[in-house]
Amino acid sequence: MALLDRIRYPSDLRKLPRGQLRHLVKEVRERHIDVVSEKGGHFGASLGVAELTVALHYVFDTPRDQIVWDTGHQAYIHKILTGRNERLPTIRTRGGLAPFLRRDESEYDAFGAGHAATSISAAWGMAVGRDLMGEDFKVAAVIGDGAMGCGLAYEALNNAGHTKRDFIVILNDNEMSIAPAVGAMNKYLTGMITNPAYNKARNLVKEIIHRAPVSIGGVMEEMAVRMEESIKHLLTPGLIFEELGFRYVGPVDGHDIDALVDTLRGVRGMGSTILVHVLTQKGKGFVPAEADPWTWHASGPFDKVTGKAQKKGGGLPRYQNVFGKGLVELADADPRVVAITAAMPDGTSTDLFQKTHPDRYFDVGIAEGHGVTFAAGLATRGVRPVVAIYSTFLQRAYDSVVHDVALQRLPVVFAMDRAGIAGEDGPTHHGTLDIAYMLSVPGMTVTAPKDGAEMLALTRLGTQSDDGPWSVRWPRDRVPEEVPPLDQIPDIEPHTWEIMRNGGDAVIFAVGTMVHTALTAAESLAAEGIRCTVVNCRFLKPYDHEVFQEMVRSHPVVVTVEEGQISNGFGAFMARELDELDLDRRPRLAAMGIPDEFVEHGSRAELLAGIGLDAAGIAHRVREMARHAAEVP
Repeated sequence: MALLDRIRYPSDLRKLPRGQLRHLVKEVRERHIDVVSEKGGHFGASLGVAELTVALHYVFDTPRDQIVWDTGHQAYIHKILTGRNERLPTIRTRGGLAPFLRRDESEYDAFGAGHAATSISAAWGMAVGRDLMGEDFKVAAVIGDGAMGCGLAYEALNNAGHTKRDFIVILNDNEMSIAPAVGAMNKYLTGMITNPAYNKARNLVKEIIHRAPVSIGGVMEEMAVRMEESIKHLLTPGLIFEELGFRYVGPVDGHDIDALVDTLRGVRGMGSTILVHVLTQKGKGFVPAEADPWTWHASGPFDKVTGKAQKKGGGLPRYQNVFGKGLVELADADPRVVAITAAMPDGTSTDLFQKTHPDRYFDVGIAEGHGVTFAAGLATRGVRPVVAIYSTFLQRAYDSVVHDVALQRLPVVFAMDRAGIAGEDGPTHHGTLDIAYMLSVPGMTVTAPKDGAEMLALTRLGTQSDDGPWSVRWPRDRVPEEVPPLDQIPDIEPHTWEIMRNGGDAVIFAVGTMVHTALTAAESLAAEGIRCTVVNCRFLKPYDHEVFQEMVRSHPVVVTVEEGQISNGFGAFMARELDELDLDRRPRLAAMGIPDEFVEHGSRAELLAGIGLDAAGIAHRVREMARHAAEVP
């Protein structure tokens, strides 16, 4: 019987003899590889923390003790050990386990996580709340995989330091985020750990301590300890954390289960603000992932022996790939264009730009706010920054968008990937809010293309505009048709809409991805005798006033359809504009979009169908609206 078969919850794990932990680590790694190779999902980060995860649940009394994981994609093995092993194959499927951490999924998920660098702040709040309520348990935040490059982590460290409150931070230092970590802190930590002078001095001091005879009392030992502490402050990565008020412990080999258990047991009883520095290797235990942790951050199904991806059907490229190629072509033609991303070069395909224009490519790390304000500074010097950040992550930089870019009317282009329903990654990654939050920014040009060619044309137009900031959004999906090279894509007249189909019974104002879906719905309705006009509303703000007024005056039914939050979205904007018109007869108006709730995870197609944003859902809504309009004299 496998060890893992005996482990349902951490209480079972804590009954094991310590000598069996290495074997358990091997089994949980194999389980993780088995499931992700079949189903796909986040991969390398959890492999890297297998020993750390086992050690944490072995030493701490979870769920009474609170372990707060950062980001969540490193928590698959945590799920295996906390009552969810049997359901692990359902991860990222509709109705199955969430891809990240969810408080409503398990009492062992102390804090929900999907975005980086929240763990220290949240865990610090738990520690303070514990003390205010007179409770007694341990709180540990596990941060890493590049999240230490995010300013939020340092804000939390600065707030918690020097308080001497019982609080533990565990830095999982794997030199990586999703892409290789960037910035001065990463270089500092890595450089100090590998510095020969530091290691030589550290070993020398240890040797002095161990050789000091007991007969001389504590004097020699005290001197040696002071020497070690002095050298530590001068040479080790602990300097910055000690200055922030944390007792620094480490670095510890994150793949030595015995060292981890000993360290965590010691730290658990210290009762102060402590930072434990753990060195891990992302992808540990799977050779291809060890060799290329960037590529293996997440994976589709693959052969677990060879590492080769399972063959997928051919087809059209993804929007992100079309964008990456087009951005390179745009920069070839315009030397002012630069690309900025926030630790997502592969996810946004700006890695293509990096290879061709490395001097004009900037990965700022997990620091979206900095990336946006950095772009604003560039724009003041005549540079044309294209800031490529997922819609859901750009939320973290909203103040920078408003205060640093829009208020100063600077020509920055926001290229928002994963807009709308992001699929299996779930509510932390769905880009549902960007239409609403961009529409609310004064001076922001808000656009949504219907296909890949229009996406590139709108991006190009944004870099040519001198009229303030510009946003373009696209989904996590394949483009609906072949995309020609950028120089073969016609220019688009600013602020114009496109009438895709004519009909007199209803007009569908479709936004972005919903244009082709609306056309399909209109075709099915035509077979029933309901004639629909479909308008591609590619400019949401400023919009095409002429076409808008023509359509609402000539159609008894108006339906807006957007792959964005229905509250304060494009439909709400159009309703307000409609109220401003002096009309002899007001049309019936309905707005379709993502409901005012957090949409769960699942395939993109099934989630869109579930909220009525497929062709059948649109046809049903228009049919009902047309029927009611016909009944009213």
